Amino acid sequence: MQAMAREAGSLVMGYFRQHVKIEYKGAVDLVTVADRESEALILEHIRKLFPTHDVMGEEGTRLETGSEYKWYVDPLDGTTNFAHGYPVFCVSLAVERLGKRIAGVIYDPTRDEMFSAELGGGARLNESAIQVSTTANLGECLVGTGFPSQKRHKNPNIYFYHQLTLRTHGVRRAGSAALDLCNVASGRYDGFWEFNLNPWDTAAGVLIVEEAGGKVTDFSGGAFQIASRETLATNGLVHEALLHEFQEIFAGRELEELASPAGYAKVRRL
Repeated sequence: MQAMAREAGSLVMGYFRQHVKIEYKGAVDLVTVADRESEALILEHIRKLFPTHDVMGEEGTRLETGSEYKWYVDPLDGTTNFAHGYPVFCVSLAVERLGKRIAGVIYDPTRDEMFSAELGGGARLNESAIQVSTTANLGECLVGTGFPSQKRHKNPNIYFYHQLTLRTHGVRRAGSAALDLCNVASGRYDGFWEFNLNPWDTAAGVLIVEEAGGKVTDFSGGAFQIASRETLATNGLVHEALLHEFQEIFAGRELEELASPAGYAKVRRL
């Protein structure tokens, strides 16, 4: 899996240096030749090495034969970053057996960082074992989130962003859910949440977080499901605190008001 991810990452970086043309597969949903070629490359390897395995890829690959093994392929997570020349993107691969994720790799070709995990075997960054952070106070946490490319006006995450910005050291929005999950696994973040992610976004990263000692649930604390539209990953120590904040936000309780731009305009220095 790591060899596949590295080869796909090398292909993606070649296109990144060329500043390839941006295409649209929706009103604001980007895709590039790098996404398509990366998925084709990975699919070719899977078919050659594991011809009976099923595959679900972001760019449309669907091999559904009822195999006990299934791959989840995100050939380029962070396409918007990639298309704008912002070097935060990765290749994400995961395999499940009989519905249980057993292995995952996420490769960041801009930093040559390979995150990996095998069920029961722990998580690694390149050749070193990694673990989640030990921060237990929400106010001392650095957390991450993401926003959808589509229908942003219908997504409530801006309220979560605002409230948690006030209750933590800060919130980061890097633009790659797979790498955000790796940041939790490696202790760079203490937590991460996002609405409406897809299976190929989370399959590898969730396993890596769990094998690094972290916890992943939905926003109510229920078990994470691969088809879940809610993803909350933490170091485990601040999980209940974040779940409490989510409950309060969903209920509309104790919400801090946004500062008024009109009020600020009256007192700002010119």
